Amino acid sequence: MNTRVLVVLLTSFAANGAWAEACMVETRAQSAAVPMVEGKSCYEYKGVPAGSIDWSCSNESKETLTSQKKKVASCPQNAVGTCKATLTQESMANQHSSSKDSQAESANIPKGAQILTYYYDLKDQSQARTDCEKAGGQWQTE
Repeated sequence: MNTRVLVVLLTSFAANGAWAEACMVETRAQSAAVPMVEGKSCYEYKGVPAGSIDWSCSNESKETLTSQKKKVASCPQNAVGTCKATLTQESMANQHSSSKDSQAESANIPKGAQILTYYYDLKDQSQARTDCEKAGGQWQTE
């Protein structure tokens, strides 16, 4: 009987999109001349259907910073800082982008959807905070 309840519960979570999905990102500079702000971060979307993070997490940067992205069930808890922002079409392609307009609407993104980025290995915490706030996000130190 307990197994039956567990199956029903798990099925309802899947149907409601309640599964946690996140993307772990490890970034390294391709050159010593390119300063790096973050080394390890993780982002997740809130208020969107399951699977919404799939495309952005598999997208690799071809710029002067190299990123390795890996989909994980959830972001680890030991972040040194967090940026919380409105999820936009642009931030789905670039996790560092967000909108200063918290009322921004898109036909493809549910109203109130957010991107939370957790930082674990910051080389320059003040720069990460500045970048977050300039993009319209709210910075929190853990």
